[in-house]
Amino acid sequence: MAKIGDIDVGDFPLLLAPMEDVSDPPFRAVCKDNGADIMYTEFISSEGLIRDAAKSVQKLDIFEYERPIGIQIFGGDIDAMKESAEIATAAKPDIIDINFGCPVKKVTCKGAGAGILKDIPKMVKMTEEIVKSTHLPVTVKTRLGWDSESMYIEEVAERLQDVGIKALSVHGRTRVQMYKGNADWTLIGRVKENPRISIPIFGNGDVDSPQKAKEMRDTFGIDGIMIGRASIGYPWIFNEIKHFLETGNELAPPSIDQRVDTCLKHFEFSIKWKGERVGNVEMRRHYANYFKGFINFKPFRTRLVSEMDNDIIREILEEVRNYYTQEAAVA
Repeated sequence: MAKIGDIDVGDFPLLLAPMEDVSDPPFRAVCKDNGADIMYTEFISSEGLIRDAAKSVQKLDIFEYERPIGIQIFGGDIDAMKESAEIATAAKPDIIDINFGCPVKKVTCKGAGAGILKDIPKMVKMTEEIVKSTHLPVTVKTRLGWDSESMYIEEVAERLQDVGIKALSVHGRTRVQMYKGNADWTLIGRVKENPRISIPIFGNGDVDSPQKAKEMRDTFGIDGIMIGRASIGYPWIFNEIKHFLETGNELAPPSIDQRVDTCLKHFEFSIKWKGERVGNVEMRRHYANYFKGFINFKPFRTRLVSEMDNDIIREILEEVRNYYTQEAAVA
């Protein structure tokens, strides 16, 4: 049984990765429905929280059914990160998570996200100050290192554990790699094997099927897996992995009814949480993913991403249901 501080998170938890402009409450709701064990908010700017910027503050919204949930913060200034951790703690999550992994240039150029991998002493000091500033368990998400010459994750894991973090999630790429090439889980496995490490180690990177999840678990002995891009438009991946790990059998892929119902739930929550207009527009990035691989979906998608009347969006999604139900009947 893995534990993050005093929180029991199960024998092999599946974590929903924090993803900017993706892992908001509507998306998290459909992932929770489909087996995600631990979830994190989108990463939240420490400077934005301190300024009380509306977009940053809205990202603090969490709901009881999401627990255990972590609020993830990022920034390059230690004092600002301490203050933002205190603000995040007041929102009553279960976990405070520090983003030391985002590879995007506008983040790293400020020494935030993966940018801090160039300054390990600062990374350790910032973590220590955040741990001191909250009563909640603190976790970290990071990468193997800045580049192939500086993959210090084994040392970093020890030092972060020594200053009090309660779990570590490692993406199996360097910052320079961004999301290119294949994730290298070898070093993640070495972190887990280190006899000095007692906190849970979660692996992240390229797990896009139940078979890959089992391979990573069995090969590297990690305590759980964090899933990001593979869940976008496909929240069923969590239950599919769980079923495969428990039984060795694959679950049937989601039916057209399941896809439309889940997409509709996501849409309804989106317009409820963000407002009729913004919720509509921000949902547009998800339609193609929900119906990926469906022949002749493009005309439906074109209508969905250009329609502002939410009742018509609902009608189009019902058309999608009817069209593919009839196609299946013919096939």
